[in-house]
Amino acid sequence: MTTETVPSKSTGGGFADLKKMFGGSTSSLRQFGILFSLIAIIVVFQIWTNGTTLSPQNLINVVSQQSYILILAIGMVMVIILGHIDLSVGSVAAFVGIIVAKSMDDWQVPWPVAIGIGLVVGALVGAWQGFWVAYVGVPAFIVTLAGMLIFRGGNQWIGQSTTTPVPPEYSFIGSGYLPELPINVNFNVLTMLLGLVGVGWVFYNEYRLRRQQHQIGVESAPLWVSGVKVVLLSAAILWAAWLFATGRPGTSFPVSGVILLVLVVVYSFLTNRTVFGRHIYAVGGNRMAAALSGVKDRRVDFLVMMNMSVLAAVAGMIYVGRATASGPQDGNGWELDAIAAVFIGGAAVSGGIGTVIGSIIGGLVMAFLNNGLQLIGAGADAIAITKGLVLLLAVAIDVISKRRGGPSIIGIFMRRFENKDGKDDKDKKAVLPETMPAVAPTSVSNESSLPADLPRQ
Repeated sequence: MTTETVPSKSTGGGFADLKKMFGGSTSSLRQFGILFSLIAIIVVFQIWTNGTTLSPQNLINVVSQQSYILILAIGMVMVIILGHIDLSVGSVAAFVGIIVAKSMDDWQVPWPVAIGIGLVVGALVGAWQGFWVAYVGVPAFIVTLAGMLIFRGGNQWIGQSTTTPVPPEYSFIGSGYLPELPINVNFNVLTMLLGLVGVGWVFYNEYRLRRQQHQIGVESAPLWVSGVKVVLLSAAILWAAWLFATGRPGTSFPVSGVILLVLVVVYSFLTNRTVFGRHIYAVGGNRMAAALSGVKDRRVDFLVMMNMSVLAAVAGMIYVGRATASGPQDGNGWELDAIAAVFIGGAAVSGGIGTVIGSIIGGLVMAFLNNGLQLIGAGADAIAITKGLVLLLAVAIDVISKRRGGPSIIGIFMRRFENKDGKDDKDKKAVLPETMPAVAPTSVSNESSLPADLPRQ
C-alpha cells in the first residue's frame, strides 16, 4: 500500500506570515514568548523608574554585572540538554579565581600566563568531573554536588579565607571598556562598529536562511516578512549600540560583554552547525537511539562536563577582574542563576531541548528583573521571592505544555490566531502513515544505554 502525502496549502498572508518572522515551525515559539517577556519587563521598569532602566550607565552596569552568569548559562544549557545538571560551577569559578590571583600576586606570573593557567585548571577540573559522570557512571548531580564542596574548600584553603588582589592591567577583562579612538566625535566609535557588525550578521543570516530554503525546496517567508524582521533587529542593535556608545565619558561597551558575544557566536555555531552539537541533542533526546546509531555518548558526556568547567573558569576570571580581587565568597549562588537562566530560556527539564540564544534571553530576563527591582527599592527578600516565582512559572509552563497527551498552550494560542486569519486547521490536510514508529522513552540516567551485549564506546 502506497502512502500519498498531500502538500499543505500555502499559508502566505496574515498572521501565518508573521509567525514565519519568528522561524515558523523551525523555531521554538516559546523562546520568542520569553523574548516578548523580556521586552515587557524592560518597558515596565523603564516607565516605573522614569527612564533609568534604559539609561546608558544602567545598561553598562547590567552587562558588567551579569556577563559571567550569562557565560555560565552557555555551558549549562549544553549540560541540561544532555539531561544532567552542574552544581559546582560557582565553586569552580571561585577555585580558578583564587589560583589566578595567587599566581599573579605571590608568584609574579604575567597576567596573560595567569589566564592560561586558569583555563588549564578549569579543563582539569572538568576532566575530573567528566570522568566520574561519563566513565564511572556516578550521576552528575552527585558528582557536581561533591565538586561544589571540594572546590569551595579548595578556594578557602589556597586563599586562607582572605582576599587576594589582582594587578590593574588584569582587571581590564572584567571592568574595562572598548577604548576610544583618536576621532573627535561624541560617541565611542568601536562600540558603534560593533553594532554595525551585528547588523551585518543579521543581514547575512537572513540571506543565508532564504538561500538554504530555496536550495532544498522549502517555502520561504514572503520577502516583506524578512525585510521587517531585518529592519526591526537592526534598529534594536543600533539603538543599543548607541546607548552604550554615549554613556559617561570613559565608558562604552564592556570588555566582558565582548567576551560574552564572542562565546555566544562560537557556541551557537558549535551547537547548531557541527557534528558534535548534533550529537549533544541526539544523546539528550534519546540516549539509547543515539548510542545505537554510533554516537559515542560517554565521550559527549565527558566533553560537555569538561567544557562547563572551562567556561566556569572564564566566568571566575572575569569576575575577579571586575572585583579587582579574589575572595572566599566568590561564586556563591551562581549555579542557581545559571540554571534558572537556562530553564527560563526554554530548555526542557527532561533534556534534549534548549539553545544558547534562548539561555542568554532567559539570563537577561533575570538580570533586568533583578536590576529593575533594585532600582525601585525592593528588598533582597522581595527580589528572591520574585525570581523564584518566575523560575517556577517558566518550568511549569514547559511541563504543562509538553505533557504527553496534554494540550500545548502555545499551540492553542497560535491556532486561535490562525483561524481568525481565515485559515482553518481542517484545510491543512495530509495523509499520514497508518503506523508510526515507536519512540523509546528518553533516558534520564547518565549511564550509557547500550544493551549489555554490545561493546561500550
